[in-house]
Amino acid sequence: MNDRFPRASTAIVGAATFGEGRCPGYEPYDMAAIAARNALAEAGLSFADVDGVFVTTSNDTFGGGMNFAQYCGIQPKVADNSRTGGNVFESYVERAAWMLDAGLIDCALIAYGSNQASSIGKLSRTSQPFVYEAAYNPLMPMTGYALAAKRHMHLYGTTKEQLGEVALAARAWAQLNPDAYSRTPLTMEEYMGARMIVDPFGKLDCCLVTDGAAAVVMTRADRARDLARPPVAVLGAASMTTHANIAAMPELTETALAECGPRALAQAGLTTAEIDVVQLYDAFTINPILFLEDLGFCPKGEGGRFVADGAIAPGGKLAVNTNGGGLSCVHPGMYGLFTIVEAVRQLRGECGQRQVGNARTAIAQGNGGVLSSQAVAVLGVE
Repeated sequence: MNDRFPRASTAIVGAATFGEGRCPGYEPYDMAAIAARNALAEAGLSFADVDGVFVTTSNDTFGGGMNFAQYCGIQPKVADNSRTGGNVFESYVERAAWMLDAGLIDCALIAYGSNQASSIGKLSRTSQPFVYEAAYNPLMPMTGYALAAKRHMHLYGTTKEQLGEVALAARAWAQLNPDAYSRTPLTMEEYMGARMIVDPFGKLDCCLVTDGAAAVVMTRADRARDLARPPVAVLGAASMTTHANIAAMPELTETALAECGPRALAQAGLTTAEIDVVQLYDAFTINPILFLEDLGFCPKGEGGRFVADGAIAPGGKLAVNTNGGGLSCVHPGMYGLFTIVEAVRQLRGECGQRQVGNARTAIAQGNGGVLSSQAVAVLGVE
């Protein structure tokens, strides 16, 4: 297989969010279109410049590429509405980079919009229960992730307090982000006392349920240099899927990120020691622990100890989820595009109080299903 990724031949030139938290009165296409318009405007572009549309929304499972393009007045050469879950946006970056480098398109728009919190007030469900799991009446997706957490605790001695370190770090970052939904201080005592949802997860182990939209714009590096904002180069991107249902997951404590993460880093010519900021899909507190292991920031089984003592909080040894993540900033059903936006903003030095000093490289990671499908993009600036 030819995996010679077009390193740094494409770049993200615009990134924007809209409607984070609660956005009553707007439909998902409205929200995604506003985020897209703002991302394009950052680069000095408009919808007329776009010829590749990659979009997912909460209310249009099929046909979204065509429908959203029509909504925005775009007649694209490529319209993609793939849905592997919250990781699809990093996969869109991967596909767009190849298409841009090959000359198939000139400007790619990646967008997402969801009003799940203000429209239905709970997690939206877009799939039917798996017949072999349904008999046990699981509370999905929480039960699936709880199985992975319990297995990690059993095998490696990971503790509830170490899960709590992930929640506390996310909240500490969110307190520095004026756009984050949950910004009140959080203590370990409050975390440990939260209402139990699915053992070992309490309420504070689970992501927010919010509205939100995001968009990024990509083009080739030679064109990107002439646009309004400093380009953020796409250095590597890779994805992989291992299963659909948690009962079919090959190993509950190892995700597909163990394969595609190192592959993307190799494409970028970087090691984990050279990554300045890491944006992970933290739908549940076990996620960053598993993903840091699978990316190679620590050995398998050491993730709980790696995040202890504020190691991924502001001032810690590794800046993780600097916007507050899905646990404290925003989670409108799919969070993966927000990891890309935050990585871009960090690399452009736009993050105010939460800005990581001299950030030059970043990982943005997405997770879909019940740890089913993983994707990662490695970004950098000159």
